Amino acid sequence: MSTNAFLKRLQNGGNVVVAEGYIFEFERKGYLQAGTFVPEVTIEHPELVRLMYEEFVHAGSDVVLAFTYYAHREKLRLIGREDDLVKINRTALRMAREVADKHGCLMAGNICNSSVYLPDDESTHAIIEEMFKEQIVLAVEHGADYIVGETFGDLGEGMLALECIKKYGNGLPAVITMIAPAGHTFIDGSDIVDGIKSLEDAGAAVVGLNCCRGPETMLPLLREIKQVCKGPVAALPVPYRTTIEEPTFFSMTIPGTKSRAFPLDLCACLCSRQQIAEFARECKNIGIEYVGLCCGNSASMTRIVAEAYGRTPPACKYSPAMEKHFLFGEKYKLKNEYTDKCRARICGDVN
Repeated sequence: MSTNAFLKRLQNGGNVVVAEGYIFEFERKGYLQAGTFVPEVTIEHPELVRLMYEEFVHAGSDVVLAFTYYAHREKLRLIGREDDLVKINRTALRMAREVADKHGCLMAGNICNSSVYLPDDESTHAIIEEMFKEQIVLAVEHGADYIVGETFGDLGEGMLALECIKKYGNGLPAVITMIAPAGHTFIDGSDIVDGIKSLEDAGAAVVGLNCCRGPETMLPLLREIKQVCKGPVAALPVPYRTTIEEPTFFSMTIPGTKSRAFPLDLCACLCSRQQIAEFARECKNIGIEYVGLCCGNSASMTRIVAEAYGRTPPACKYSPAMEKHFLFGEKYKLKNEYTDKCRARICGDVN
């Protein structure tokens, strides 16, 4: 029996770079509504979704993650488009498989938080199982290499996602990533680190954290998780400058104000490229095997993560070369008199 392509990548200390963040990127581009965050763009402008797949691969993603996040029945119900469920999922999955095959990448199916789950209400569990089943079966039909279950705030829903992938996923590996709310417990009160370990023990191929926290507030938890998990660990934070005082991007305020930044003003809280590079290097140092960025990600940030993990994707051709910049470049390559005058006038550099 041949080894699954995804699992093969992770053998012998291997790692995988994964680009997420389609929702926020399309909202910024004007093709997706903040609030509902439903990926209607997939069937309204499929060429743009294909292009974003291509852009992330160009930047160094080893995986084309099918854009089926929030393409489940509950989200589509909110906008009156439940009848488009199969079409939107099939379109996203088909294009993802085509782009992955074109570039020799992996392709992943995707299920996510339902906005329905109640720990003590089994009727919601049954509803969610049917929602997950619909998307998992379609991912299998379109040749996914593995299936991601992501952004769960309750350990019970993450465990339910894993059970559904095992039940309906035709043997495909499961990657289960949870959000880490403020504090050290999930929404249901269970310990974050212990909960992640329980998902590994229950059979997830990769476990970890995604979304919600930025690099600074996710890294301490990742170090703890690496201490208890034996298998591959995932790290996909949002690229925002979360702090101990504002540990998640939901709690962030616009710098200099007391106004909530989420979601429309999170641009004022973005990490610098240097901060993303530092995060990626630290992830590599502590042995994170499945790495990327979530909401707020861009191709330029994915390239930074890929380079930190030793990749040289096509986008590296255009990596910064500031030594050639007319103001900040190396003087021996430029006309000193012109450069010095510009620095003094434009930058206020009088030295």
